[in-house]
Amino acid sequence: MMRIDFERFKNKGLMKTNLNGNGVSGVKKAWMLALAYLLIGSNAVLNAQQAPVWQQVHPGIWKATVGKPEKISLLSAAAIKPRVSALAKLPAAGFPLEKGAISVQVVDGKTYLRFPLDREEQIFGLGLNFQSVNKRGQILNLHVDHFGETDNGRNHAPVPFYVSSKGYGVLVDAARYMTVYAGTGVRTDSKNPPVLRDRNTDQQWDAQPYSDAVELLVPAAGLNLYVFAGPTPMQVVQRYNLMNGGGYLPPKWGLGFTQRVPTLYTQQDILKEVQQFEEHRFPLTFIGVEPGWQSMAYPCTFEWDSTRFPDPKGFLNQLAEKQITANLWLNPYVSPKGSLYAKIKPFSGSHTVWNGIVPDFTMPKVRQLFKDHFMRHHLSLGVGGYKIDEVDGFDSWLWPDVTTFPSGTTAEQMRQTYGVMVQQMTAEWFKSMNKRTYGLVRASNAGASSFPYVIYNDYYSHRDFITALINSSFIGVLWTPEVRASKSAEEWVRRMQSVCFSPMAMLNAWADGTKPWTFPEVENAVNEVASLRMALLPYLYTTFAQYHFDGKPPFRAMNLVEGFGFKPTAVAGTLDATANPYAMGIKTDVKDQYMMGDFMLVAPMFAGDKSRKVYLPMGNWYDFYTGKLVGENEVITITPGLDKIPLFVKDGGIIPMIPSSPRAPKASDVLPLTVRHYGTAPGSFDLYDDDGTSFNYERGQCSFTRLTVQKLANGRLGGTMQAPTGGKPFGYSNAVKWVYMTEGE
Repeated sequence: MMRIDFERFKNKGLMKTNLNGNGVSGVKKAWMLALAYLLIGSNAVLNAQQAPVWQQVHPGIWKATVGKPEKISLLSAAAIKPRVSALAKLPAAGFPLEKGAISVQVVDGKTYLRFPLDREEQIFGLGLNFQSVNKRGQILNLHVDHFGETDNGRNHAPVPFYVSSKGYGVLVDAARYMTVYAGTGVRTDSKNPPVLRDRNTDQQWDAQPYSDAVELLVPAAGLNLYVFAGPTPMQVVQRYNLMNGGGYLPPKWGLGFTQRVPTLYTQQDILKEVQQFEEHRFPLTFIGVEPGWQSMAYPCTFEWDSTRFPDPKGFLNQLAEKQITANLWLNPYVSPKGSLYAKIKPFSGSHTVWNGIVPDFTMPKVRQLFKDHFMRHHLSLGVGGYKIDEVDGFDSWLWPDVTTFPSGTTAEQMRQTYGVMVQQMTAEWFKSMNKRTYGLVRASNAGASSFPYVIYNDYYSHRDFITALINSSFIGVLWTPEVRASKSAEEWVRRMQSVCFSPMAMLNAWADGTKPWTFPEVENAVNEVASLRMALLPYLYTTFAQYHFDGKPPFRAMNLVEGFGFKPTAVAGTLDATANPYAMGIKTDVKDQYMMGDFMLVAPMFAGDKSRKVYLPMGNWYDFYTGKLVGENEVITITPGLDKIPLFVKDGGIIPMIPSSPRAPKASDVLPLTVRHYGTAPGSFDLYDDDGTSFNYERGQCSFTRLTVQKLANGRLGGTMQAPTGGKPFGYSNAVKWVYMTEGE
C-alpha cells in the first residue's frame, strides 16, 4: 500500500488546510497533487540518467552508491578486510575515467550502468571464462553455474569485475544475475557513432558496429560500484586483490602434489596408496578422501562411516606421521540420517538438493552449528581441508529460483554467494586454530581472493583449462587444470605437465583409481615434472607470498605483463551463406601461455601438437633448461620433445630451488639452496619464508631475504645473499650454490 507523507507536501505548499472552501477539499486536493508527484515527478527522477558521486575509499579505489543497495552483496558475503597498508604502497593514481561519461539509472527496480570504452581498448575478466581472454564484443549473463562449454557468463566464478587494457577496473557489487554488454550496444546518443556502411557495396561493413560503452543491467534497485586505478592493468588487479584481503598464502604442503582416491576407498586402501607413492618415489603431500568417508553422502551426514573408517583419528595420525594431510570431500546439504539435520532444519531453505536440506548460511546460528559439528568430527582429529562440491549448478541440480530461505535472502542471491560463504566460513574455522588449509571449491565470486580454495569442475578440455587459468588472474580466484584420465600416454604427460605448473598439482582418481604411473612409458617424464615442482617450491612459495602481500596473482595472463606488446586482433571472416552469413571477424587471443611469478613463462603443449608458437614480451628470454637465448619481443616457434614442458625465463631472472623431495619442507628443515640466474642482466629476488603451516607470518614471523646477481669487475656475474634476519623463519642454508645458466653460452 502506498503511504503519503502529508507533512512533506504541506511544507512544499501542496496541501491546503482550509476544508471549508469551495470546490475540491484541501485534503482531496493534497491527495491528487501527491499522487501526481509520485506518478510523474518520482518516475522522472528514477528514469533520469545520473552521474554517480565517487568517494575515494582506499588509495586508487573509489566507491559510488547507486539507489538503495541490498542487505546482502558479494563483498558482504565474503566479509573480508582490506590490506590497507599494502594498498598505500602502490603508486598514487587519480580517478582513471571521465566521470561525466559514467551514467547510472534506476528503473522499475533495476539498475542500468554505462561506462565508456575507447576504440582500441580491451576488456578482461568478467568471470572464469574458458574459451577467450579479451571479452570486448561479448554479451555475458553473469550467473553462478557449471561451465556449459560456452563463454556466456554462466560459470563457476562469474565475478562482475573487469580490467581494461587502459589501466583501470570496475566492480559491480551486487549478488544478482546480471547482464553485461561489453562493447556491443550502439546508443543513438553516442558521441562516437560507428561509420555508416552499405553492406551491398562496402566490404568494410561490419555485423557488429563499433560500440563505445560497457553497459550492465542489474535486477536490483541499488548497489555499490567500485573503480580501480592502475596505472597498469597489473596494478588494477593488485588493488582489487588487496581490497579483498590480499591473495591466500597456502601452507607449503598445499603446493606439493595431491591424489584424490576412489570414492569407496577405506582407510587401509588409502594407506596402501600412500605406500605405492613411496615405492614409485612420487611426491605426495596431501590426499583427497572422496564421498565414501561419510556414513551417507549425496546428501551428507559429515560423519565418518564406521565400516570404512573405524578409527578416523588413528588414520589421520598415520598420515601425519608420513607428513601427509587429509582433505575431505563434501557438499553442504544435510542428510536426514545425520545428527546435524534436526538442528539445521528450522534454518534451511524450502527446497532440497539431492534430498538434502540447504542451510541458510547468512544466519549466524547456522554457521555456529556447522562449526561445532565440523570442529568435533574433523578439525579436532587433524583434518587438513575440504573439497566443497555442488555449489555451482546445473540449474536442475541446485535449489530453484523459487526457493525461499528463512533469512529472507532470495534464491538468486543465495546462488551467487553460496560458494563464497562456505569458503569464508570454513577458512575461519582453520584460522581459529592458527592452522592454514588449502582445498577445492566449485563456485566462487567477487571478494574471494583471500580464501584458501582453488576452483575445479567436471569439464575436461586441456586447452580450455589453460585459458581458464589465464582468466583466473584477472578476477582474484585460483583454478586448477586437474588431471583425471587420458586417451594416450602423450596426453597424459602433457596434462600432468600443465597441472604441475598451476595453483594445485592434482590427480583426481575418484572414479577409476588412476595413478601417476598409469602409462608406464611416460612414468619418468611425469615423475620428472612433479619433482621439478617440488624443487621450485622456494620460487613458487615466494610467488604466492607476492599474492598475499602485494596482490599479484601467482599465475598471470600475458596481458598483465609489462612490455607485452601483442594484442588480440580481429581477423576478417569469410562470407558464407550458412556458416558465417555476416562475415563476422574472428578474434585471436593469447590464451595458451602464462607467467608463473615474475620471471617464468609457461607454454604448455597439447596432445597431437609437435610444435607451437610462443609470444615473448620485451627483453631477452632464455630457455629454462639450457639457459640459451630464445628471443626478444617476438613470436617464436618451438618443437619440444615429450619429456619437458616449455619454460622460459626473462633476462636477469633468478630462480631459487631446493633438492626435490616427496614431502613438503618442515619448519625445522634447513635445506641447501641452489639459485639459478638467466641472461646477462643483473637481477634480484626477495626470497620469502615462514614456518609453512601457521598464520604467525601475519604477526611478523616471516622473512624476505634478498638474492642479488651483479656484474663483477672482471665482467663476470656474481651472486650474493643478504644475511637472513635473526629470529625470523628461514629454512635454507647460508651456503648458496649459484648457477649462471647463460654464462658461457
